[in-house]
Amino acid sequence: MPTEPRPPHGAGSPGGPEDDVYVVDTRKGRPAAAAARPSPRREVRPDPRGEVRPDPRREASPEALRQVRPGLRTRRRKGRLTLFVVGLLVVGWLAFMIWVPVAAWTGISRVDNVPAGERPKDTSGHNYLLVGSDSREGLTAAQRRQLKTGSAEGNRTDTIMLVHVSESGGKPVLISIPRDSYVPIPEHGTNKINAAFTFGGPKLLTQTVEQVTGLHINGYLEIGLGGFAGMVDAIGGVEICVPRDMKDDKAGIDLQKGCQVLDGKNALGYVRSRYEDPLGDIGRATRQRQFLGALMKQSATPSTVLIPWRYTTFVDAASGGVAVGEETSLLDAYRVLQAMRAVSSDEGLSLTVPIADMAYPTDNAGVAVKWDSERALALFHTLRDDQPLTEPPPGTTPGEDTK
Repeated sequence: MPTEPRPPHGAGSPGGPEDDVYVVDTRKGRPAAAAARPSPRREVRPDPRGEVRPDPRREASPEALRQVRPGLRTRRRKGRLTLFVVGLLVVGWLAFMIWVPVAAWTGISRVDNVPAGERPKDTSGHNYLLVGSDSREGLTAAQRRQLKTGSAEGNRTDTIMLVHVSESGGKPVLISIPRDSYVPIPEHGTNKINAAFTFGGPKLLTQTVEQVTGLHINGYLEIGLGGFAGMVDAIGGVEICVPRDMKDDKAGIDLQKGCQVLDGKNALGYVRSRYEDPLGDIGRATRQRQFLGALMKQSATPSTVLIPWRYTTFVDAASGGVAVGEETSLLDAYRVLQAMRAVSSDEGLSLTVPIADMAYPTDNAGVAVKWDSERALALFHTLRDDQPLTEPPPGTTPGEDTK
């Protein structure tokens, strides 16, 4: 019977010695299971054009990643450095904004305005007396000629205002007291209210205002003519909408109707002019409130506060032309300035003491201004009780009928 040929060596046919031979993977560090594991599949992402492409982030080698990371660290370090520098500049600017007025406040002039004896009770809210003095003190002869202030000696008031800052949510209130108001002056009988300033300075004026209004005065600020003009020029002038053509040789102005920027000289004439105004002292008081609000608004604009030399010049001019009461704090002055800014932005009320007669004949003071006692007392009671005011009370708007 023929014999089948045996398979060649290594064929692994059963029954031969080759059946017991094992194949061993001798590659170092690679287990057999790992050798048999399939290589990871490359992740693919759809391409907007319809093609399928590998994700380049999956293809980056460790060497490439090590080259990218230093760039990321550098950019992050630069970003943190930029934020630090910006933060440092902001903090420095804020410190400068605070330091300048605080430093100026230490050198500001102080006056004694606190009355002696019994005073009205200090109730909720804050009441301040803001006075514009027509004193020529500190002005040279050339400045007097330039500003058309004349050469009168002594101290009188061009402006008397009450500033009420509510603590109960009411709007800030700026109230003009006509300087010709006929009121009782302690130990001096009845006279025009500006005579109180002439007779006894800030102290007697404060006492007179407290007695006729029933309000406790928490602070006192006085602005002189030179300081007023200096503040205006320091901020490059103030924009005012002049209501009509105004020509007043005594005030040194010849202004055309319309909105315009006034320098210190014209601004001073604008608020002091009285003889050409059909409303007389009442019209002037309205212009004074208008201008003070515009001045405070302009002083807080970026063109002022972001230019260091302009901001410093304005603060120096203000501190040089302003006097404050001995018990008046920097916070009190800040409240007054904020109230005037609120009025200029229609967020506060600009009022006048209610008037019954603008040409009231007197035996000792000529023609004066007589208050509407009923409405005036109602207004002062509202302020004393700090009742929130959101609109002008009756009789407090200039030109409004008295009844």
